[in-house]
Amino acid sequence: MSHTLRATTLPAGQGAAAGDDGLDSDEGLVIDAEAILDRIWHIAISMRTALVLMITLAVLALFGTLLVQAPTGMAADPEAYSAWLESVRPKYGGWTNVLDTLGFFAIFTVWWFKVIVLLLATSIASCSLNRSRKLWRAATRPRTRMSAGFYAHAPHAAALASALPSGETSARVSDVLRHHHFRTVLAGEGNDEVHVYADRFRWAPFGTVVAHLSVILVLIGAVVGSNWGFHNSSFAVPVGSTVDVGYGTGLAVKAVSFSDAYYESGAPSDYASKLVLYQNGTQVAEQTIRVNQPLSYGDVKFFQSFFGPATVISVADSTGKQLFNEGVPLLWSSNDGLRRIGRLTVDDPKLTIFVAEAASGQVDPAIKAGQVRFEVYRSETDSTPIAMQVATQGQPVQIAGLTFTFLREQQFTGLIVAKDPAQILVWLGAVLLVGGMFLVFFFPNRRVWARIHLNGAETEVQVGATTGHDASFTADFQRIVDDIRLGLDGSSRAH
Repeated sequence: MSHTLRATTLPAGQGAAAGDDGLDSDEGLVIDAEAILDRIWHIAISMRTALVLMITLAVLALFGTLLVQAPTGMAADPEAYSAWLESVRPKYGGWTNVLDTLGFFAIFTVWWFKVIVLLLATSIASCSLNRSRKLWRAATRPRTRMSAGFYAHAPHAAALASALPSGETSARVSDVLRHHHFRTVLAGEGNDEVHVYADRFRWAPFGTVVAHLSVILVLIGAVVGSNWGFHNSSFAVPVGSTVDVGYGTGLAVKAVSFSDAYYESGAPSDYASKLVLYQNGTQVAEQTIRVNQPLSYGDVKFFQSFFGPATVISVADSTGKQLFNEGVPLLWSSNDGLRRIGRLTVDDPKLTIFVAEAASGQVDPAIKAGQVRFEVYRSETDSTPIAMQVATQGQPVQIAGLTFTFLREQQFTGLIVAKDPAQILVWLGAVLLVGGMFLVFFFPNRRVWARIHLNGAETEVQVGATTGHDASFTADFQRIVDDIRLGLDGSSRAH
């Protein structure tokens, strides 16, 4: 390989005048672009490069599994993300800001993770291209002649004697190999030494290239999905309420009803939600969904996932204007398990309100049956509420200049809302992976060479084969040799 940089030395007496240091000369250090590209290419096709990138991604994926990951799309809302960060601070302590700065709370969407994925895809593509050239050459222009040393050291080898001339012998050897479904190529016909090359499933090795292509498609799909898709696994819609999907979709979901059924053991047997889907205020779909029966609209899907209790809350200002009148899903539990907690916000004035009620089957001395507790904060990041008060169902209370009313209890349905524009790439990658592996394992490429030459008064036939990891070929090779022996001993060609 040529050097990346080379120095050009002028012959004595040429170039710079006496005393000239040559700094203004056009000659000097020259960048060898071809050598740089050659070096980059060899790095790209190196198995070591691909292995390092794979290990790096595996380690990062492990971190992404062990560390709590921020909900998809939350980074777009600084206030919500800040509140979420505070919620995980007790778990990670002083490391919280460090992990956040490095992007470890959103590993699968951070820019450097995507760069590593693209580098790995590039490395695999380069290796596949390099391998494809060799496979194409082996399939279209195979090596038809092997030296005597090959037949002495081949994994499978045999030597036979023939009383027939070399031309007739090579024809019978070819007939046997074709009978075993091999393609044959003769070299050296008309001479005293004839070579027969035979192969079967010559295109099957491209299965590894197809499998590599499948990995590239899956990696590209992961990058496309993380950039232009979303996945919200905690989307809760109280029955009777309409909730915006967000993510720039213009979609909103209304839960018309929810039902659940159980086995005698108490395990859930079925739960279903009747949903109405709106886009920009216009109804576009209606369906009852179950766990395995999602609602699909375009490339957005709504899956039934979970359910739980909700409270219907009304908030009005001093003039009686309704600021909020919806169900609030109680998604979280208190640390002691005594309370179920939900959150709502109002915009004018800007307040965050947490609603708590006693959890099912629990007794909370501070919150009796038929009551909820309101905690009002200026923002989600505040640690101290500006007001706290317990309200009884149907009885308005005044908090922070607003009127709060606990209207009734309700259920919410929990959905997984996902958009994956790269789903077709992932499915195509899976199909190609299975197809590529099927080619490699069920259609092994087999190659056999035969050398027919005079050895004294008789014609000697040397047969050899390489098998790679095809252990089942041992018995097949022996059958080929036996059939060649019979063909040479018989009075007619083997068929």
